[in-house]
Amino acid sequence: MSQEKIVETIPVGPLGIIALESSKVMGQHVNDYLVEWRNARESEHKGTIAFYGYQRDSYLLNACCPRFGTGEAKGQIKESVRGADLYLLVDVTNYSMTYTVCGHMNHMSPDDHYQDLKRIIAAVGGKAKRITVIMPYLYEGRQHRRTSRESLDCALALQELTHMGVDSIITFDAHDPRVQNAIPLKSLETVAPNYQFIKAMLHNVPDIRFDSKHMMVISPDEGGMSRAVYFANVLGLDMGMFYKRRDYTKIVNGRNPIVAHEFLGSDLEGKDILIVDDMISSGESILDVATELKRRKANRIFVAATFGIFTNGLAKFDDAYEKGLIYRLITTNLTYQTPELLTKPYYISADMSKYIALIIDTLNHDNSISALLNPVERIQNILKEYGQGHFAN
Repeated sequence: MSQEKIVETIPVGPLGIIALESSKVMGQHVNDYLVEWRNARESEHKGTIAFYGYQRDSYLLNACCPRFGTGEAKGQIKESVRGADLYLLVDVTNYSMTYTVCGHMNHMSPDDHYQDLKRIIAAVGGKAKRITVIMPYLYEGRQHRRTSRESLDCALALQELTHMGVDSIITFDAHDPRVQNAIPLKSLETVAPNYQFIKAMLHNVPDIRFDSKHMMVISPDEGGMSRAVYFANVLGLDMGMFYKRRDYTKIVNGRNPIVAHEFLGSDLEGKDILIVDDMISSGESILDVATELKRRKANRIFVAATFGIFTNGLAKFDDAYEKGLIYRLITTNLTYQTPELLTKPYYISADMSKYIALIIDTLNHDNSISALLNPVERIQNILKEYGQGHFAN
């Protein structure tokens, strides 16, 4: 969206960003972009009351969640939020943070981060004009439907947030976007970082070729088919998929164990492979898929996942890289990245801070973000810039 169109619409209210402790780094990057854009932006309306506080040195508000010795906490906002258009950033998977309970050290779980988010919303006390929660990894997103007598945690959380006064929730690559049915009268936007993946690969791998002769897109399971279909269509590539054969007679770690990965698709011998998924948890599935692809004589394997959680550490990925199983691993900075991960020779980080800043800037002016949610034009432009895909020679 052009800057001219943005500036000719009145902001919903003075912009305020509350980056919870889990998202402090991302919040700072987003704030830097917004300060730079708004200081460079010229508008004949700048002096009017509707644009009051439009250009500031920082849009980050001072908020915290101090804890008592018992581990209980409270939310505090240390400046006025009356009439503000608030954006709350939270990373519920940031396990690097700790707190003490009666002298014992605890690492913060998604439950703790979600509770802190509610505390900050409660501290706002209904004084803000509008509250938007930006929660890249959707809390309990994998517990979105019932398979037996069990809780529907994601739906409960969404309803709880909207009942507390949240107007809209923005998440990235929700495990199943249909969970928005839990809050049909409120907005839940699920954003995909497709453009950022392609941009990161073009920037970091000079000899990559996005065409059907040299590359193929693979979905590691049937649930991620739509993601792979999108990449295949936009980039003009062939597509294949694996489906997981599970043993439904057993339950291991809360799920049915995978017996084998079966492949559906055309010949992939000698082609680079792009595996796209929403998240890497332990990474076992992705590495099993990579092994199967190599068995079918695939060339370089690129793995792109929105969230890199790496619950079992990076040793398996180091080993896979050394054996030539994977060539590059791309995840976003939407969730916590360990310093160790950032030093890995095979790792590429896709920066999402500018994208989030664009979404906030556009929404603050009450403009449509539909163009930002469907980045086909931007993907075509960057392919053209690099002479790739349809634009090769």
